[in-house]
Amino acid sequence: MALFEYFPNYIWNLSVAIAIESGGQIGEIIDMCQPIRDAAANGADAGTPQFLQQWVAMGDKLIGLAAEDEAKGRSFSAGAKLERAALYLLVGERMQGHGSPERVTTFAKAQETFKRAMALGNHPVERVMIPYEGSEYPALYCRTPGEGPKPVVVYCNGLDSSKELLYWSWLPHALARRGISTLCVDQPGTGEALRLYNLPATPHAEKWASPAVDWLEQQSDVDPKRIGMTGISLGGHFAPRAVAFEPRFASGAVWGANHNWAEVQQKRLRREGENPVPHYWAHVMWVFGATDMDDFHAKTKDMTLDGVMERIKVPFLVTHGEQDRQIGLEYAHQSYEQLTSSPQRELKIFTPREGGVEHVGADNMAYGRDYIADWFAETLGGHTSGTAQS
Repeated sequence: MALFEYFPNYIWNLSVAIAIESGGQIGEIIDMCQPIRDAAANGADAGTPQFLQQWVAMGDKLIGLAAEDEAKGRSFSAGAKLERAALYLLVGERMQGHGSPERVTTFAKAQETFKRAMALGNHPVERVMIPYEGSEYPALYCRTPGEGPKPVVVYCNGLDSSKELLYWSWLPHALARRGISTLCVDQPGTGEALRLYNLPATPHAEKWASPAVDWLEQQSDVDPKRIGMTGISLGGHFAPRAVAFEPRFASGAVWGANHNWAEVQQKRLRREGENPVPHYWAHVMWVFGATDMDDFHAKTKDMTLDGVMERIKVPFLVTHGEQDRQIGLEYAHQSYEQLTSSPQRELKIFTPREGGVEHVGADNMAYGRDYIADWFAETLGGHTSGTAQS
């Protein structure tokens, strides 16, 4: 199993992999990438405006085609096209540098397109707002069908994802099939929370995770004693931290360990390992609301789980790709080994035998998605087969 490497640099290939794994059509992706293949040769940062231009053009084409479907009353077809349009817009926006004016307009168009896609496709997805320190942040509440209170998983972003990309990881769909709802959050430092509400990231994830639990406890279709927490990529820091300091979480998991992100930044300064996005240092300073590099390192000094994992007293799963080029495999072992108070801990390393060996399964997300969904079904009282269990 290997990453699809169309371009001569990792960061651009990662964006393509995100699009493929999120439901993009390979023919459309090739049409967008072919004209800009040479633009990637000068490094990850240089050709990002051309990248955006091609991906926005495809998004706009699909929006136009969807309008033709809708005019004929073909809402499902229109919704499917709009989903891909929103995906391509978000991937293009994600590649731009902080301060690029195109980011604002592209992100806004993506949000509106996604909202329309969910409505036309009749998807059980509701946009909700979570109160947070005098402000609020958005989330997508994905309800599993059926009567009565259900278990639910809070699912958080990494450094550069959004709640829509969490939705397109298909983990909420896998959880719903197992009788579990999902709350996909744009926590501070990500998605709308960063772009529209100016909420920077904090190492202390319980500050925004606890309000999410508060909100869930008020929903009639949620069993408050069966709330889990997971996160992808940098969520490998946020999710364990939240579970460690918020005792209402009943189970936890990470899709990619991120045990000591502060240390990883020192490695990236030495150009060890791959970065997830272009314009990396400007991006991370934006995410954490830092004015310069010294301020960034000060604001992220607590981005370590040393002394945190030991506080987790519920079942917890650590997953990692064996060939992760961003976050070394040793961090997965560190997180697992420090789960000394968990009554049920597990470490799952994805190997070439199955796939999912790259960072958070960028080469194949199916294995991580199913494994984590099964974990929550087994620890929160869902079901892993066609016979539902109470």
